[in-house]
Amino acid sequence: MCLADLEFDYINPFDSSSRINKVVMPEFIVQALLSALFLLSGHWAMFLLSAPMVYYNYTLYERRQHLVDVTEIFNHLSREKKRRLFKIAALIVLLFLSLFWMIWSV
Repeated sequence: MCLADLEFDYINPFDSSSRINKVVMPEFIVQALLSALFLLSGHWAMFLLSAPMVYYNYTLYERRQHLVDVTEIFNHLSREKKRRLFKIAALIVLLFLSLFWMIWSV
């Protein structure tokens, strides 16, 4: 949402990047904990589906590309939007698969 607001010039780049950067590390941590939970609880298929996202987050962190730069945000706007939409889609798939397996096990 912050990137769409930035694209239509409803919000300035500093506010947008600070809002995005505040949630990046908690997102990475929650995704890693969820993947570890799948591994420890024996849900191998769900772990294998969530492991690529954790690896992707790790590579972004190692290359220092996980934070949005205020000065370069307009140059990378379309790439950032695609990256965020892909992550949301992957998390929605994991959510629905988790719900399916939970209902199936009952």
